[in-house]
Amino acid sequence: MRRLLALTAGLALFTAPPLLAQSDFPFNLQRATNVARMRAEKLNGGLGVYRPDRCMYDRKAGNCIIDANDQGILFRFLGGPPGWQQLNLPPTTESEIRISPDGREVLSVIYNGKPR
Repeated sequence: MRRLLALTAGLALFTAPPLLAQSDFPFNLQRATNVARMRAEKLNGGLGVYRPDRCMYDRKAGNCIIDANDQGILFRFLGGPPGWQQLNLPPTTESEIRISPDGREVLSVIYNGKPR
């Protein structure tokens, strides 16, 4: 029985698609995007009153990453009330947030206010 389980587990390793094939976007950048987006949502009153730019949800919509190096990952993006982009309304907020290189923590909120 143990031999059968070991064989089955080994076979699963060879037949499962590699995780990297699912996305070419590095995991730390995806995690950093999520952390930055959630910080902006919290700073601006929550999802009931604020939505960040679609680039913070969908990488195909544009890139909000300004710089990524050993000092961290810098995001700059606009935001506004729910539906602002879909309704072609002007943004009401601009956020600039630096996240740690591993994407786990906010290092600093450089700016969060009216669009500059």
